[in-house]
Amino acid sequence: MNRVVHFEIHATNPERATRFYSDVFGWDIKEWAVPGVEVSQENRYWLVGTGQRDAQGIDGGLMFRRGDAPVDGQPVNAYICTIQVDSLDEYTDKAVAAGAEVAMPKMPIKGVGWLAYFKDTEGNLFGMMEEDAG
Repeated sequence: MNRVVHFEIHATNPERATRFYSDVFGWDIKEWAVPGVEVSQENRYWLVGTGQRDAQGIDGGLMFRRGDAPVDGQPVNAYICTIQVDSLDEYTDKAVAAGAEVAMPKMPIKGVGWLAYFKDTEGNLFGMMEEDAG
């Protein structure tokens, strides 16, 4: 089977997006630099580490947005990445305090857990899921 192995977050302001994801989820985000290679401003790239290498999950990247940001109220038209959290309520508070907007309030998914969608500081949608098999 083919698995997703990398994700990318597109941002109008990569530094702001880096702060958001680092503050809310504790992700390790560092600008990627190749010694001796000069990169133009619009081609800068950040590597996103979401956890330990031997843990379930994937790492990704963050880059400058190449087009318009998502428009408020438009339907989902791309992949949504969902982040597993221990407490959806706690992480909702953290995300909102860091500048996120709730796009879809917390809802139960029977036999799976609790899910909510958010809009990050760059207008991108993402999900958070708290497992609850009960």
